[in-house]
Amino acid sequence: MRLNEIQALVAKDMDGVNASIRAQLHSDVVLIEQMGEYIVNSGGKRLRPVIAVLAARACGYKGEKHYLTAAIIEFIHTATLLHDDVVDSSELRRGKETANSIWGNEASVLVGDFIFSRAFEMMVKVGDMRVMDILSTTSNTIAEGEVLQLMNCNEPGTTEDQYMQVIKCKTAKLFGAAAQIGALLAGRSLKEEQALENYGKHLGTAFQLIDDVLDYRADAETMGKNVGDDLAEGKPTLPTIYALKNASAEQAKQLAEIIEKGDRDSFKFVMGVIQQTKALDYTENMARQKAEKAKQALQCLPDSEYKTALSSLVEFSVSRVY
Repeated sequence: MRLNEIQALVAKDMDGVNASIRAQLHSDVVLIEQMGEYIVNSGGKRLRPVIAVLAARACGYKGEKHYLTAAIIEFIHTATLLHDDVVDSSELRRGKETANSIWGNEASVLVGDFIFSRAFEMMVKVGDMRVMDILSTTSNTIAEGEVLQLMNCNEPGTTEDQYMQVIKCKTAKLFGAAAQIGALLAGRSLKEEQALENYGKHLGTAFQLIDDVLDYRADAETMGKNVGDDLAEGKPTLPTIYALKNASAEQAKQLAEIIEKGDRDSFKFVMGVIQQTKALDYTENMARQKAEKAKQALQCLPDSEYKTALSSLVEFSVSRVY
């Protein structure tokens, strides 16, 4: 399945999810309404709520609670993006100005807090303690991942294991929760829940690793953000970590200094070292390995168009150019 075919398959379900998102974003505070509408209309693949919908349907769920749980997943993700853009001083996301560029850092942090706290109100409405347990733990883990990433910033000594721990907390955990809750809503076994969670975690890891590749390979128009943002922010990602380990001593010394400074102007040099050490190939290969594990985790599900779509999403995540 192509991405547009997957989107068509879940179109009706996503209408329900989007209706929940809009309803729950409502506030009598005008600035929250304005920023909420801007964020909702700013595009994005809605990949996490799509996973939540597909997982529920693939597990045989017939109800409508997945509209709300998928909306919660998107709210948690959106709140973290608002806070991320402030921390990173980002100016471009999804090809549009970031909210902090338009309304300022203070408004972005506070509206992010509103969206995050609204997500917890929505968890209560689901009326399932296990859903609350999974999502609250996920939220806490994401926050830990944000702090771990901050600790690694401008730190060229960051190891591959340390970086993969950031991905596990910051990205993979929410993908895993999205898939797991689908199985939970459908009343599937704990073993199947675990399999779906593993699917999401491996998919999320692969997705982030390809993001790392695109930061050095894509262009701003295609990617919807400025190329070299990770380098400018001093973030060691897998391509630079691998390049540092496999470059010559002189190149490694210069690359370490660039990471310490967060120097986008040295992008051409960094790109040269990354190409010479085949760091992007290494990162892509790791993403492919994670993608294969994600597909294997789906074996517990009965065959259906939803299962096919979940598998196809894996392939999209590792072959995409944006």
